[in-house]
Amino acid sequence: MDRRLFLKFLATGILVGCAPGEFTSSPIKTNVLRPPGAIPEDFFASRCIRCGRCAESCPYRSIKILDIKHGFYAGTPVIYAEKIPCYLCMRCVKVCPTGTLQKVSQKEVRMGLARVNRRLCVTWNGTGICRSCYNACPFKEQAIKLDRLRPIVVPEACVGCGLCTYSCPVKPKAIVIEPIYAFKASK
Repeated sequence: MDRRLFLKFLATGILVGCAPGEFTSSPIKTNVLRPPGAIPEDFFASRCIRCGRCAESCPYRSIKILDIKHGFYAGTPVIYAEKIPCYLCMRCVKVCPTGTLQKVSQKEVRMGLARVNRRLCVTWNGTGICRSCYNACPFKEQAIKLDRLRPIVVPEACVGCGLCTYSCPVKPKAIVIEPIYAFKASK
C-alpha cells in the first residue's frame, strides 16, 4: 500500500462518526469546561502538549482527557461539571509544564459562570424550596447569594467550578455553567 492510500484510509477512519466541523470545533460548551487557570480557548489546544499530568494529579478524577473523536482537541483536558465538578484543589495547575494551566488562586479562577434558569429552579418557580446550589458553593454569600431563599449568582465572584450544577437535583439542571473563555483571545 502506498503512502497516499494509507493516509486516505487513516483520515477516513478518524473522521467516521464525526459531524461536519466537529473534528475542528472546540469541545468547550455549557457544563464542559477547561481546568482551572486555563488560557483562552483560542490558544489552548496549540499550547497544551497533551501530557495528561493534570488528569493524573486530580484526586477527584474531575479532569478527563478528550479522545480521538475530538480531532484537533484530542488529548486535551476537560471537566464535565454535571458528572464530576472541579473541587478547586489546584493540583492540576501545579503540574502543568507549559503554563497552559496558569497558577492562580482559588478565588481568581474563572472556568465559567453559573447561570440560573428561573423556570426550572424549584425555588424560583414556586414549586418547592431548594438550597442545593447555595450549600454546595465554596464561596457562598460571595458567588451565590440568597434573595428570599432564591439563588442569585454574583458574576464577579463565581469561579465556574460546577459544584452548584453537580448538586442541583432538577433534571435538566436548573443551574448550569457557561464557559467564560471559550473563543476569546487573550489580552
